[in-house]
Amino acid sequence: MKKFDKFPLKEPISEFLKEIDSPKDLKKLNLEQLNILADELREFLLYSVSLSGGHFGAGLGAIELTIALHSILNLPEDKIVWDTGHQAYPHKILTGRKDKMHLMRKLDGIAAFPSITESVYDAMSVGHSSTSISAALGMNEANLNKNNKKNVFAVIGDGAMTAGIAFEAMMHAGHLDNNLKIILNDNDMSISRNKGGLSDYLAKVWASKSYKKLKSSGKSVLSKLPYALHISRNLKDGIKSAIMPGNLFEDIGINYIGPIDGHDIELLQKTIKRMMEKGSPYLLHIITKKGAGFIPAEEERIKYHAISKIELQKKSSKPKFQDIFGDWLCDKAETDKTLVGITPAMKEGSGMVNFEKEYPERFYDVAIAEQHSVTFAAGLSLGGLKPVVAIYSTFLQRGYDQFIHDVCLENLDVTFAIDRAGIVGEDGPTHTGSFDISFMRCIPNIVIACPSNEHELWHLLDICYEYKGPAAIRYPRGSGIGVEPRPKDIEGFQIGKAKKINDGQSVCILNFGVLIDQIDRIAEKRNYTFYDMRFIKPIDEDALKHAMQHEVIITLEDNTLLGGCGSAVGEKLHKQKFKGDFLSIGLKDEFPAHGSRDEILRQNGLDKESIQKTIDDFLKN
Repeated sequence: MKKFDKFPLKEPISEFLKEIDSPKDLKKLNLEQLNILADELREFLLYSVSLSGGHFGAGLGAIELTIALHSILNLPEDKIVWDTGHQAYPHKILTGRKDKMHLMRKLDGIAAFPSITESVYDAMSVGHSSTSISAALGMNEANLNKNNKKNVFAVIGDGAMTAGIAFEAMMHAGHLDNNLKIILNDNDMSISRNKGGLSDYLAKVWASKSYKKLKSSGKSVLSKLPYALHISRNLKDGIKSAIMPGNLFEDIGINYIGPIDGHDIELLQKTIKRMMEKGSPYLLHIITKKGAGFIPAEEERIKYHAISKIELQKKSSKPKFQDIFGDWLCDKAETDKTLVGITPAMKEGSGMVNFEKEYPERFYDVAIAEQHSVTFAAGLSLGGLKPVVAIYSTFLQRGYDQFIHDVCLENLDVTFAIDRAGIVGEDGPTHTGSFDISFMRCIPNIVIACPSNEHELWHLLDICYEYKGPAAIRYPRGSGIGVEPRPKDIEGFQIGKAKKINDGQSVCILNFGVLIDQIDRIAEKRNYTFYDMRFIKPIDEDALKHAMQHEVIITLEDNTLLGGCGSAVGEKLHKQKFKGDFLSIGLKDEFPAHGSRDEILRQNGLDKESIQKTIDDFLKN
């Protein structure tokens, strides 16, 4: 494997990669040429991601596996279901999208994850983790039902294997006992370092020298015995049971192969071919290195899980919302010894690195297990502690039943810090935070806050934390408008109370959340009454009574309009028989595209110019 220590500044010259338009082209290359192709692919991936930004640490580690699968399988008739999609950049490059990689995550460019609308070689649109085995099992059963003799492979990372849905699928696959094939790409990482019993189990498996040595020597001994072929299977099973620390996969009906070197193309090809000959479910356990071939990524695997595109301009000095949350969490933990922090494998993204360092005994990374994180928090609350669950809006969807049944129904004292709410930009529809207000607002007992800037975030976290019951504070990805948090300036913050910014005439604007900077100048210039509502639930009844004294009421939010803040206000106005005109401005009833935050705002009519035009058109009519 060729090693690189920096990102290429120019598109690399290639001998074989330039000739690859589809997986069929790989079948023309011999082993030596495939190994050269792997180096070329790795260098091109470094170049393209430096232009577009995105996930690439996992992709660097999956290059040899991708080449082996593409060179053996008959794609797209055979299927590869890539879990989550972080590993799939090399797959995109080899399936006719090489010349579009610089447009990845850009408006009208290609997606950051596999997408069935983008290529016939993408078996499923993905973005959330741990779904590959379920989907592959369904595809495999559909093939059998139609008597199609096609191969279906699920490729899942060891981080994604920690989620319950992966085990539900494997247990079903073991019960069906058909020819599903699973490749476990074990690089000891997801986004953060893996946590939990499965991670420890896998580490013991591949570190077990005694198993490897006995397995190897057993082959030479068996070859000299007259009935070796008849007894080898039983002996192999006995060796596994005796030497390995419990064979988890075979115990649930999945035949296990490995662990093997995931960077050895020849070994991978031979093993994949053997798997394809089998009529029962098999799991191949490969060991890879996240960031393989790029020295900085090998040394700092968390840092290089994903990168922003390399640009010459200076980065924003404004603090990110996630970092303000992290500072608040540490500050609050200093005075409240009952506070505990929970994250489902997003320690870095949620701003909890310093909290773990300062309060390791009060920090819980539960791995990619969103359902568990919510019910675990419920248990901590019932035990007398004060849990704060830091979770992305898109991932809270995965713990919705637990959110309702285990926390809100019980009216438990759990605080949810919901990051990446609203528009997430380049990560696109799979990671959008467009729905959390709608799916939370209908649940009894929950308090929902929507800070409009960094200072508001700090204090809404504070009063929601002090509230004795379930409370959620939603805030977006990235930086705000640059308002410095003032921890001691707490005047006026109460549960369910809005902040009146301007007392005007005729028109009243009710702002919910961070789009306040898109409309504040309009309200000021035209002397509209203007409220920063702060809370979606409970909504400020006094502010609504005042709003109803105006001829026109307008709401603004960064959630889907269906069931969102505008709906909440509309329900109240309908009940009070409001006689004036009412306009809701928010996200359209569609999954957002991928692109910059400003581009997606513009597409949804939520930039300053579009909002002003919408208001003007409404007032004219």
